[in-house]
Amino acid sequence: MAGFYKIAVNIPEGYLEELMDSVTGTIRPMYPGYDRTFNYWPVTGTWRSLPGSHPYDGSVGEVTVAEEMRVEFAVSEGDLEAAVAAILAVHPYEEPAIDVLPMVGWRDVIPSDGT
Repeated sequence: MAGFYKIAVNIPEGYLEELMDSVTGTIRPMYPGYDRTFNYWPVTGTWRSLPGSHPYDGSVGEVTVAEEMRVEFAVSEGDLEAAVAAILAVHPYEEPAIDVLPMVGWRDVIPSDGT
């Protein structure tokens, strides 16, 4: 099986298009004939910034609740580092929570001859 990953991250909605453009500009397309392939939907995030942090949103010591967009996309192992760097280049949070999950491609599950 080839090395594929799913990357997921929450980001303020105002940064969504910039994030997708940044990632698209640094990775090879995962699906033949298509690029800029993302899923996104609204989520509510919450956190408490601890002393010493410099939050983008909220105040140190207080619980913050914010509307964000959850963004997911697939990436090949060879583009993994570039994809994470592209997220970090545009993400406004001091410590964005970036999930990197190993993935099995559907072509590895179903034989190419259809049997």
